[in-house]
This record gives sequence, C-alpha cells and structure tokens, in this order.
Amino acid sequence: MPSSPRCRILIFDLGDVLFSWSPVTSTSISPQTVKAILSSTIWGQYECGRLSEDECYRLSAENFSLNIEDVRQAILDIRASIQPDDVFARFIGELKAEEQGALRVFAMSNVSAPDYVVTRRKLADWGVFERVFTSAAAGMRKPDLRFFKYVLDEIKAEPSSVVFVDDKSENVLAACSLGMNGIVFDDVKRVRQALRYFVSDPMSRGLAFLEARRGQLESENSIGQHIPENFTQLLMLEATSDEKLVNYVDHSRTWNFFRGEKPIICSDFPEDLDTTSIGLTVTQPEDHVVDSVMDEMLRCTTEDGIIMTYFDAERPRTDPTVCLNILSLFYSRGRGGELAQTLEWVLGVLEHRAYLKGTRYYETAECFLFFASRLLRTAADASLHARLAPLLRERILERAGAPGDALALSMRVLAGAAVGVCMERDLATLLPMQCEDGGWDPSWVYKQGSSDIKIGNRGLTTVLALSAIAALRSQPQIELRSPSPSPQPQSPPEIERERGFSASALARGVYAYLFPDTGTTKYAVF
Repeated sequence: MPSSPRCRILIFDLGDVLFSWSPVTSTSISPQTVKAILSSTIWGQYECGRLSEDECYRLSAENFSLNIEDVRQAILDIRASIQPDDVFARFIGELKAEEQGALRVFAMSNVSAPDYVVTRRKLADWGVFERVFTSAAAGMRKPDLRFFKYVLDEIKAEPSSVVFVDDKSENVLAACSLGMNGIVFDDVKRVRQALRYFVSDPMSRGLAFLEARRGQLESENSIGQHIPENFTQLLMLEATSDEKLVNYVDHSRTWNFFRGEKPIICSDFPEDLDTTSIGLTVTQPEDHVVDSVMDEMLRCTTEDGIIMTYFDAERPRTDPTVCLNILSLFYSRGRGGELAQTLEWVLGVLEHRAYLKGTRYYETAECFLFFASRLLRTAADASLHARLAPLLRERILERAGAPGDALALSMRVLAGAAVGVCMERDLATLLPMQCEDGGWDPSWVYKQGSSDIKIGNRGLTTVLALSAIAALRSQPQIELRSPSPSPQPQSPPEIERERGFSASALARGVYAYLFPDTGTTKYAVF
C-alpha cells in the first residue's frame, strides 16, 4: 500500500465546520425565523453578490414581514456570535504537516462579502488554507455543481483525489456526484477519524499503534476490568509471528484462558481445550507432548461424542466455535478422523445457521465463520475441504454487507479470503473505523459463559483488521487454496518470522498463512 496520502486535497466548508454561530439574537426575531432567512433565495442571491447588503435586508424584511432594522440587528448579533474552532483548525494544520507537503487544503463557503470580512478576523491563522473560495467571489454557491466544477478547475484536481467536508448533506452529495469523496460534518471525533482514513495509510498507522504498545495489548471486559489472559495473545501471535508484540505464559501441556491471577468471578476457571488447542497449534511443542494432550482431550466428550470445552467432567460444556479450534488442532496433526461426531455437529451448526446469534462463549456469527475458515487453513484433508469449503463460502456470502463491529468485519473479510471471496464491501466499512491513534476499538470476542461478561482486546481487533487489509490489498488476486488430493498429516504453514513488525512482513505473512497454495477459484463481493 502506498505511503503517500490516498487523497491529496481537502476542501472544508467554513460555517458550522470551522466556525460556530448562534441564531439567538437580541431582537424579537425567533431563531427559527433567523434560520429561514439564511436559507432563503434572497439570502442565496446576497451570498452570490447579486444583492447589496441593504437590498438583502430590505427584501428579507418584506418577505418575512419583519422590521428592517430588526433584520439588520439580528445579522450584527449573528456576526458577533461567530466563534472559530481553533482545536479543529490546529488538527487540520497537524494533518497537513504530517503529510510533509503532500497535502493541499482549501476552503469553500457560501458567504457574502461583508460576512467573509468579519469571518476573516475571527480565525488567528488562515495559513493552513492554500486558497479560500467564497460564493461572493465566484458568483455561485453550493450545492450548485458549477461551483464545485469551478473549484476543481481552479485547483487543477481530479475529483477522486479530493475530500470535501461540509455540515450539509446536500452539499456533500453534490460533491460526491462529481466523483469527490465526502464527509458530512456531524461529529468532530468521527470527522477527524474519517479524514485520517482518506489521507493516511491505514496499514502504517495500524502498525505504529501496535509497535508503540508491544507487550501491553491486554484485554478488558465489559465491566471495565483489565483481563490478563492467554487466548487473544496467542491469536495475535498466530497472525503476526511477533513474540515481542504479545504477553502470554507458555504452558508445558494444557493451557488456561487466564494468565496469572484470575478475576474473582472466574477464580475456579479450569484449563480448557479451546485455549489449549490454540496454544499447541501456535507454539508447536514437541510431537509427543501434543499427542499426549490430544489423547487426554479425547476423554473429554459428551455422550453424543462431542468434545467438551473444559478438562473438567463437572463442567460438561460444549460450544461449536470451541469445537472448531479443537478440530483445527486435530486436523493439523492428521488426526481429524478421531473427532467425527464433533465435525458432524459443527457442520450442522453451519448448515442450519445456528451460529447467527453467536455461541455460548463467542459473541458473534463471524467468530464461528472465522474459526471455521481457520480449520480449512490448517487442514490438508481433501474430504474435509470438499464438505466444509463450499458451505462456508455460501454462509460467508450471506453475511456480506451485514452490520458488524470492527472485529466482526475483520473476521468476515479474513474468512472470505480463506475461501476465495473478496469481501470488498466489508473492508470498505472496516477502514473508516480506524481510530485516530491508528488502532481499532476493542470488540467483544469472548463471553464468560453464563455471566454474560464479555472480553475484548484492541490489539486483536487491530491485528485482524490489518490482516484483513493485507489479505485483500497486498495481492492483485486472491485465490482459493486447493487441498491435497489425499489426506496427509501436515504442520500448519510456516510464516516468515522477521525481526520487528512491518507492513510488508505482515502482508507476506498473512498471505502465506491464508494461501499456502493457490488454485483457480476466485470470487469478489463489492
């Protein structure tokens, strides 16, 4: 992905973007009537320089049955109320400085000549703008398309390289209809986030977020507690191959979800097959250790032959997403056939969409689909691929464009990539969710059983978001891996391990991990 800005030109409205004002005046004219005056055709003519100030006030007074002096005083009060948003103005300057001369910034405003003179005195530094286009000077106003075309011609810009920011949706729509990118100014935090999305490289920003927090990417739960645990740390390690990024306690055999002191509500939490399966798959201990633990796992099944969640007969819990992770371990070791009933169950869950509201321990449908795709990645069993891949592809396509948080969207994109489906629409939704600091907000991935306390991790969300970007954008085409013609025991694909953490390393690692071999089947969902 390029390091230069994706969009090189920003155009900002002034009123209600960089300046605020009040419709409350010292006159008897109501705020509603003030707004009606400023939205009238008469005022539009005035903003384009076709009426003088006195003519505008006289016609407005006649049109709204008001005293002309009250109209004049109301406008004077409005001018006095104008206040600049110095914080947002500084942000624009910082954004421009960060791009080291590669970003051009303009303003474009419906404003009369007298009002513009007042506005100029309000903002301390206009140097951030290369040029200010006013309706008074141009004789045109937004949302007229010719005004936008005029500005584009003056700045010699292709519409696709421009981001237009305005508080009025009709103005943004007009800009977008010409091929510009648009942001409706409705929430400062969201707008700042969206501007960074359009201007900056999401991969480099995300990597910088992770680099600054190496070894400190801890989970938190829905009641505000920090949760030291192994599970998400192992998933981040699997995605990045970066030992220094994560913080986990290695186990010699079986693993516990929690690391160190457990929360009071989970003080008796036993070691579990879910974390153990992830831990053994990722850390790759000696074969005899893995086989011994797998033998122990086979003793933890229900009367239906479905493998359970805990190494504890007093907790006969089952979860189809947990089962997928256990199946991944077994198939990666060539022992998938020993869990036939468990496989049948998860295929039934997939076929009948029983996962749509999440599972006992996992919050979203995407968790199930993501870990199902992980099973495909780790398995070299042709019969498993033949049964799972087509059905999984169908279910992933059903989720295309569905609402979801950042983690769900990342998992959806990655699950799609693993079966040859390019989830471009979902990636397009995911990218603007990137926060100003480069990370993505934490999303709930895991539930503490019956307590319904949820656990999430910003690091995991960010790692999977970056992996989703790398999976779809680092290669011109994404192809479906073709399983070997006969089931053979196979270790998980090797990921190139490099010192440090870089965009190219992540892109190569994710692509190699998702697609160790390539076939010919390709799908795209836009």
